[in-house]
This record gives sequence, C-alpha cells and structure tokens, in this order.
Amino acid sequence: MAARKKIKPHGTIRQSQIITTFGPGALVDLPDHSVIIAGIEYWTGEKELIKEERLQNKVAQLLNVPSVKLKAPPVPDESSEFPNSYVRAWLFPEWFVTQEMRDINGGKEFRSRRIIHREALTANALTYIDESQKKHKVVPMRFVRTCTKGHIGDIDWPAFVHSGKTDCRRPIWMDERGTSGDLSEISIRCECGANREFVATTFPRERALGYCNGARPWLGDFSNEECGEVNRLLIRSASNAYFPQKLTVISLPDKNEVLSQAVIQCVSQLQKVEKLEQLETLLDLLDDLKEVFKDFTAEEIFEELMSQRKAASTDAVQTVKEAEIKVLTSTDDPIGADEAEGWFHATKLPPERWQAPHMEGIEQVVLVHRLREVTALVGFTRLEAFMPDIDGELDADVERAALAQEISWVPAFENRGEGIFLHFNKEAIKTWEALPRVKDRRMELTNGFIQWQQAQSTTKREFCGLPYFMLHSLSHLLITALSLECGYPASSIRERIYANENGYGILLYTGTPDAEGTLGGLIEAGKDISKHLAYALELGRLCSNDPVCAQHKPDNELEKRYLHGAACHGCLLIAETSCEMNNEFLDRALVVPTLMTPDGAFFSTATLKG
Repeated sequence: MAARKKIKPHGTIRQSQIITTFGPGALVDLPDHSVIIAGIEYWTGEKELIKEERLQNKVAQLLNVPSVKLKAPPVPDESSEFPNSYVRAWLFPEWFVTQEMRDINGGKEFRSRRIIHREALTANALTYIDESQKKHKVVPMRFVRTCTKGHIGDIDWPAFVHSGKTDCRRPIWMDERGTSGDLSEISIRCECGANREFVATTFPRERALGYCNGARPWLGDFSNEECGEVNRLLIRSASNAYFPQKLTVISLPDKNEVLSQAVIQCVSQLQKVEKLEQLETLLDLLDDLKEVFKDFTAEEIFEELMSQRKAASTDAVQTVKEAEIKVLTSTDDPIGADEAEGWFHATKLPPERWQAPHMEGIEQVVLVHRLREVTALVGFTRLEAFMPDIDGELDADVERAALAQEISWVPAFENRGEGIFLHFNKEAIKTWEALPRVKDRRMELTNGFIQWQQAQSTTKREFCGLPYFMLHSLSHLLITALSLECGYPASSIRERIYANENGYGILLYTGTPDAEGTLGGLIEAGKDISKHLAYALELGRLCSNDPVCAQHKPDNELEKRYLHGAACHGCLLIAETSCEMNNEFLDRALVVPTLMTPDGAFFSTATLKG
C-alpha cells in the first residue's frame, strides 16, 4: 500500500493575528487562493481555555448572551502528518478574471480580460479552458460587494452589465484603458453588446450593485439574514475591508480571595452596614464575626463590602479601565504577589528617584514588573472602524458582524510583559484645564471633532476631553523617547491611557508573545523616568514639519485631519499596533509650548527650563 502524502495547510498565520487581523469574515490572500476565514464553529481541534473573568463578563454583556468562554485559536500538531487542528477558510470570491490581452476597437489596444465563474474553472480553481481548448491562468476578482452591516458577496456581473436581472449568458469581459487600475478606466462588456462603465459603482444614487441579500459566506451555507441595504463596492485588499472589534483588559491581582469569600459568607450580618463606624461597632459586638475577619482591618473589610455591592448593582458596572486605574493607584505597595506565574506585580518608585521640576504634575511612578494582557475578538465591521472608547468599552449599539451563528465562546489570546505607570495629580490637571488659553484650545479641538462626527454618519461617540488628548499625546512622545534611548523598537511598546474622574495616568507596557521587551529593560528605563520624560518633552517642542504642523487647524476641511491638533508623522504619530486609538486624538500643543500655541501646555515653559 502506497504511503499517504503528508497534508500541508494552504497558509499559516500567528495565533494573535486571528484576533487582530484575520478573524472570521476576514479576506485573506494565500499563496494559491483567495479565501474568507470561516466562523469559529468550523475551527477544529483543541482550543486552550483562557481564564479572565472580568473580560468574560464584559463580552457576554456585549453579545447579550448568558455566559461566554475565552479560547485560544487552535494550533496544529506539526509532528502529525494529518493535522486535526486548524482554522478553516472558504474560497472567496467565486468570480475570477483571466490574464490575457486582446486587440479591439479598430486596432486600439485595451487590456481585456474575461470574467469567469468558479464553476467554469478546473478542479484546482486556477485555470480556465476556453472554447478552443486553450488554457488561461486566472486570478480572483478584486471587486466584491458589501454593506455597513458587514455582509459580503460576489458582484452579480451579468446583472451589473445589463443594468438589471437578465437571462443573457454570453461571455462577459473587463476592459481596462491604461495601466493605473483606476475605476474610471474600467468598463464591463457583454458579447451581446451591453456595456457599462464600472465607475457607476461609486455613485450611491445609481444603486449599481443592487441591494444586499444579507450574505454571510464565512458562516457557511444557509446563513443569510435579512438586510436590504444598498450594496457598496469593496476592493478585497483595501484597508476598510475588515475592522476587528476587540476588547482588551489587564489582568488584575486578586487583592485577597480569602477576604472576598469571608465577606460573601457574612453578607447577611453585614447587610445593614453603610458606614465604616457601623462596621467597627459590629466587629466589637460580635465575637464570631471578629474571628472570621481577624486577619483584616476594618478599612479593608469595608472597602471589599462596598466593592461587592457596587459589582452586584446592575446600574453601577465598572468600566474596563475603571477597575484597572483603581489597582494602579492603590495605596498598597507592592501591588500583587511576586510569583513566577503571577498575573500582576508592581512596586512604587520612591519619590526621591524621580522628582524634578518637570515632574510636578505627577503624583507617583509605578513599576509594573509583571502584567498579563488578554484580548478577545467579539465581532467585526467593514467600511468603518469602531474603536473602544476612552474607558476601554465597545459601543453596544454598533451593528457588528457575528463570529458564529450561535456564540458560546470567542477567540482570545494572552500576552505577558512589564510596564511603567505614571499617575498624574488630579488637581494639577483640573487647574490646567481651567486656564483661558486651554479652554480656547478645547473649542478648536471640539470643532474638529464635530466635523469628524458629521463625516462619520454612524458614529455617536462623545468628545474625549482635553485630559485624554494631553495624556495620549504625551504617551506617544514618551514611547518615542524610550525607543530612542533604551533600544526598544517603538512598535514593541504599547499604551493604555486613563483619563476620567477615577484617575489620570499613562501605562506603557510591553505585551508581545515573544521575549522582546519582557526581560526587565522597561523596568530599568522606569527607574530613570525623569530623564526619559524630559527628553520626550524636548522632542515635542519642535516638529520637523513646523510651522505647518503647529499651524494645523482641526476643523480644516481640506486636510480632513479632524482629530489632530499639532500632530503629524514627524512628531506624534507612531505604529498603530502601539496606539490604542489608531493615532487619533493627538495634540502636542497641550503637552508642551509650540510655535503657534505657546501658552496652553500642561508642561509650561517655566517648568521645562527649571
């Protein structure tokens, strides 16, 4: 009996890319095929369970399901000849074009390629044999149709060229004038004589691609749902073809599981406690209660009791970042246990190690020796991206496309790393916000935000506020400074900005699956944070594109950079893998004095000179 040939996958991608780039519904070009990644119910093999209760609860609430599990995408066993763990993908699109040239229109040469359906191809879907038995190589059609709900499908080419449904089955050709590939140089022609300019697909009023039938090919057969929106043209490789909707949390230390369970055990005895004094009296009167809580102070017990009550309240659910900022700004030192397999461990840097005139607005510096980041994919959108808000929450009203017809789990991955947290003084930020020139700058940035909202018809996000603008801009400057001084590539450092009434701060951390940036280097940089911050502020004072960068107006309709103040690739824009807001909401004029705005910065000229 002949030996069976080892089965090889059609392509490979990293686990994390399944969540960040190539999740269910994503269009992917493999070496030999163009495919759409299948829904998670078609993924086979063992999937590692990831434990992160806070993220699980958020995902379940967002997807409106009772509960949900987090699982890592399956990893094939490379030692097996016939792997049973893989992520499935379907061939998409099902229309192809041949690679040939024809001489038409009285000797004037056009690039004319025949449009072929998958059913007319050879078995491997790579070759077309025409009527004269001549073989032609084919490539997948680069144009498909989609709608704002994420549905996607092939363009009905016979219906398009005939401007409606037709019984004509004559060959259809794509004629391209010139070599730019511009839509205005493309026309679709049927051998029956029908001809239509392809640029018609860009005019919404013409409804050239018809109405959406709710196709969801990534979920398999019989997965269509009601829709009826006007189809819009989509180029498969375009950047707006797939926007993953992700939720990310930093795993927090279990402050004290023993205390938590003790409070739950005695909740009936504590139900009338509303003030710390009442709890102290109760502990003095009840010996059995005092015995249960003998290892804890009254303040710790009261804080845990209030925390559990708030968590149980349906109208007082903590946001993703609210829970994190409370731990990062905790009075505890250290925060979390220093254990090899621990999720979170941080210590505070003594003030004498970092205090300086330019550090006056900073309350404390926290060195995060160990942290764990967990990211879950909950859906995706097309045409328009919907990022988490400044509190790390996704909008529940967004019509995101589903990962499966029935959700019981979602793909997730975890990274471990280290970080630096800068905790800013709340009063210092409030005082800065009240300055007249800062209020003027807020108006300018708000006008740009309003212009952006009007351009994004489906966006309902509120203005993030000046503290977020300022902290976000400073974060980018600091990432650049650290990468230049410490040898870290900027793309290996990520940010997390906290800017609300619960606290203000910047968390810079490494969170990569490999060893880069997780060997103590960022902690060592944190010990000299005063020097790095001074360098970051110096970088922000003058941009290589000044005065153009400093003069930019957020509401400028020609530039259409509505969410930028003084910000460009020469100063603030960094790798989007590092930025939590896709390089939006940036303005260095709020951080340091610039050529056009010398008096609206959080770090004033006097402070910098000092």
